[in-house]
Amino acid sequence: VQLQASGGGLVQAGGSLRLSCAASTQPISTYAMGWFRQAPGKEREFVAAVSWSGDMTSYADSMKGRFTISRDNAINTVYLQMNSLKPEDTALYYCARSKVYWSGSLYRETEYDYWGQGTLVTVSS
Repeated sequence: VQLQASGGGLVQAGGSLRLSCAASTQPISTYAMGWFRQAPGKEREFVAAVSWSGDMTSYADSMKGRFTISRDNAINTVYLQMNSLKPEDTALYYCARSKVYWSGSLYRETEYDYWGQGTLVTVSS
């Protein structure tokens, strides 16, 4: 499956962005999906995950209340709505397809088998 992330850009602190991840060649409707990010000079970290049906979500603590993950299986797309952005949210954001429909370990990169190329989010102070 090919994953294409988009929607990144430059935004001022306090602003919002909505990232999209479109899947092609294979449907993603029976798999959980996740977003990760990698800031300059740092390791990639978990951001959020959503179950195959969209009814269960998981967030990293620093994103809770600010970010919302959702999906539309009809169009094979996953979203990440990011509000109240901070300069420390600056990173390359990746979407990924998990190997399962849901698990309690979706914060682990090893739970995913397909990755998109990333979209850059830059938050200015």
